Amino acid sequence: MHIETQFSIFMVNKPGVLANLLEELAKAKINILALTVMDSVEHGVLRVVGKSHEQVRKLLQKLNVTFNETDVLCVNLPNKAGAFADVAQKLARSHINVSYAYCTAGARGGRTTGILKVADVKKAMKILKSPAKKTTKKTIKRAPAKRK
Repeated sequence: MHIETQFSIFMVNKPGVLANLLEELAKAKINILALTVMDSVEHGVLRVVGKSHEQVRKLLQKLNVTFNETDVLCVNLPNKAGAFADVAQKLARSHINVSYAYCTAGARGGRTTGILKVADVKKAMKILKSPAKKTTKKTIKRAPAKRK
């Protein structure tokens, strides 16, 4: 588990814009660790985590594209059903809101990376690193019925 810089790149929602941007990242030999694309009628937002955030920043500045940077939490997960749900549940129990999340697709039997945008990344890391608390079901005891 670690913190990475994620770039949110704002793009015109037209054919070829995403392809051109990804091609520029490839030409610069920037390895993409994770990405997701969100669209609206007017624009698309590419969220990308690259191997070198300095390289990504320099390229985006050179291309004169609008972007924001934010810290995201990268969680290494087994590629199995429920792994990401376990992380979300642990954060929920500690009242940490997940603004958005996405994950990479790992190979069969391999690992995957969950990307989470949370308000307090360091607190989320601390919670996820702590051992899981065992929850026990509480039984409700009722007083015996009063006899008349």
